[in-house]
Amino acid sequence: MPRRAGAIRPLLREPLPPSDFYQVDLPVDSPRRLDLFPAASGPLAIVGNAPGLDAAAAIDAASCVVRFNNAPGFGGRAGVRVTHLALVNRGGQMREWLRDPRFLDRPVVRCADAFILPFPMLPAEQNRPEQVCWTREVLELLAPLGKPVHILPEDLHQAARLRLAPVTTDPGPAGRPNPSTGFLVTLAFLLGRPLRRGPVAAHGFGFDGWPGHPWTAERAWFRQAEAAGHLRLHPCHS
Repeated sequence: MPRRAGAIRPLLREPLPPSDFYQVDLPVDSPRRLDLFPAASGPLAIVGNAPGLDAAAAIDAASCVVRFNNAPGFGGRAGVRVTHLALVNRGGQMREWLRDPRFLDRPVVRCADAFILPFPMLPAEQNRPEQVCWTREVLELLAPLGKPVHILPEDLHQAARLRLAPVTTDPGPAGRPNPSTGFLVTLAFLLGRPLRRGPVAAHGFGFDGWPGHPWTAERAWFRQAEAAGHLRLHPCHS
């Protein structure tokens, strides 16, 4: 039976295939890998939010379509299908969504088969004096939809930082890379997807946005993954 909103699906682990691309192993609590997508034996498309995306036919042809946050272009030139919607569960964007009484009526929210929250829930003592983590609140918000919610664990964040650190020129105020939601979700799917299913199609990744993310390092990692045959990076057209 699928897990419903409010249930945390942890990162599952098995030994990763030998490759320089996979640099760290992840904690084990099951013999299976992370399974974020149902029966995804066919193409997988991960759709970023960069402007100029015009690939509706290619995106909608995928068995699994992953989108992010407000998903600009959804319903138009970026396609009309979404199996997984990643919603950033920390910071001001989620606070705005929680205040919107019509958030659940948004087309991309209604159409999603499942949701991904990129950040693990912060302990209460780390979530004050100013609240930054809205995980509990968004789980309550999504619960009436009765759809699975996946929360990416700290182990995945650590794996992401280890991959980005060697090519990050500005590690940020904490002295370590701060991966974007797009990077975290893409890494989660790559770790959970057998190589025999073919490369992941990445559309709409502009590697630009909030200056706290290591965009140059993320672009380099995507290029490395593409060279290794793990994904195919489709350029945006303005």
